[in-house]
Amino acid sequence: MIKDRQGLESENPYEENHDWRKLLATSEGLILEIGLIIALLFITVLGVGYIYYQEKAHVFIGMSATNILFGRAAGISFGYSFDISNVLVICTNIIVETILVLIFYPFFVFSWQSILIIKPLRRIMERTNTVAEAHQDTIRRYGLIGLFMFVWFPFWMTGPMVGCAAGYLLGLSPWKNLTIVLSSTCLAVICWALLLRSIHDRIAEYGPYASMVLVIMIIIIVSGIYFLRYLRHKY
Repeated sequence: MIKDRQGLESENPYEENHDWRKLLATSEGLILEIGLIIALLFITVLGVGYIYYQEKAHVFIGMSATNILFGRAAGISFGYSFDISNVLVICTNIIVETILVLIFYPFFVFSWQSILIIKPLRRIMERTNTVAEAHQDTIRRYGLIGLFMFVWFPFWMTGPMVGCAAGYLLGLSPWKNLTIVLSSTCLAVICWALLLRSIHDRIAEYGPYASMVLVIMIIIIVSGIYFLRYLRHKY
């Protein structure tokens, strides 16, 4: 059953006075807690690594930030450009995307239900909701496999955060939704990593800086897409 549209279009009566204990007692609240704990542990590991292995820590911090800002392909390529192993690149990007999903999903649900709306994130929530609604009929037609493939396919705006929003709109339980989305995300990261590893190995033959050029090209393309979408929404 598809969720009725609400929340994102209305003002939140609880925006200034919400009970965090009640929010955290829900399934979404527990998911948020798990996401924050994993994020804290990840940041702690990066911090400790920065103290003892500063040069390597810079790479992992840069790879994580690049994934968050410019997407999976850029983050993975960043890691390979510094000759990081497959396992570390894959694990780091999976952790980053898992954290993003575990934190984003509860806030999306809270916003949809008009329980909690964070104004700086409202535009992101609305845009995610629009994309999720546009694809929910296609996903519903194929059920859980449709959601899995939607998250896995390397198309623009078909990533895990949009996928978990679409799963919620289709009425999936939080744990079933996230199980599908995160398992598909892991597979997608592995596939992207294997593909980009092959590309990096080939272009490395052209010089020591060829891999970094690829990263810069991906960032420029993603930034261009963001800018065009910004202009379209503004005008």
